[in-house]
Amino acid sequence: MNKFDPKVFKKLYRPPSNSHKGQNGKLMIIGGSKLFHAASLWSLKVASRIVDMVFYSSISENNQIVQKAKEEFRDGIVVPRDRIDDYINEVDCILIGPGLPREEGQEKGDDDTKGLTEKLLKKYPNKKWVIDGGSLQMMDLEIIPRSSILTPHKGEFEVLKLKIKNEKLKTTIQNLKLEEQVKIFAEEFNCIVLLKGKEDIICSPSECLIVEGGNAGMTKGGTGDVLAGLVAALYCKNQAFLSACAGSSINKKAGDSLYKKVGYYFNASDLVDEIPKAMKKLIL
Repeated sequence: MNKFDPKVFKKLYRPPSNSHKGQNGKLMIIGGSKLFHAASLWSLKVASRIVDMVFYSSISENNQIVQKAKEEFRDGIVVPRDRIDDYINEVDCILIGPGLPREEGQEKGDDDTKGLTEKLLKKYPNKKWVIDGGSLQMMDLEIIPRSSILTPHKGEFEVLKLKIKNEKLKTTIQNLKLEEQVKIFAEEFNCIVLLKGKEDIICSPSECLIVEGGNAGMTKGGTGDVLAGLVAALYCKNQAFLSACAGSSINKKAGDSLYKKVGYYFNASDLVDEIPKAMKKLIL
């Protein structure tokens, strides 16, 4: 399998010098729960460094957290869950799932992750989607919109494979090497899979790449939510496979830069702050 070529960074969208607010990407993030209140906020924080506008929709407690942090979220709009439809057509891409609970993790006042996810994916199949976290684990595979980006870790990928209804395919895929499993899954469901790991494996229906890098400091909670926000922000103005590959590489480069400074002793917030520096070196 081919490795990621850094020359690809030259293909990424760069804001024109004469552009104005709103032209360089609008992203909606739907996530968060009482238990996982920080997950979608990490996605939000990194995305707000890249796109012009972030629309954030969570449970009321998390919306209040964002409202209190307006000094760091000047270009965003907090959207109540019952008003998602009023804004979703305005955005370029939707990230759904970071911090949304699985069934066993739901508490009173949380959303029905499966119901919310499937309702929106069915209603807006032509939008750009990045599907992460709870949404990945709860949705049916048959409703994945074309060219969606899925961002599972290996455990979540195992859950996805168990959801395959074609028993012959389910049996076949389990007996293949991991790279082949990801490739066939992407082909079968016409999506892009970014399988997170020591080496990220990224496949579209027509091509696959491996992205190397990263370190054990990136195993901490929240780093996957940072990656999801980064990829979704890039997807606002770029093609899906390019966004997944470039986002994976940028994320790992930022983690490796932190390792040189502080070893393994950094967290998701540190990673968010390092990503713009990595992007400047890699893209500009």
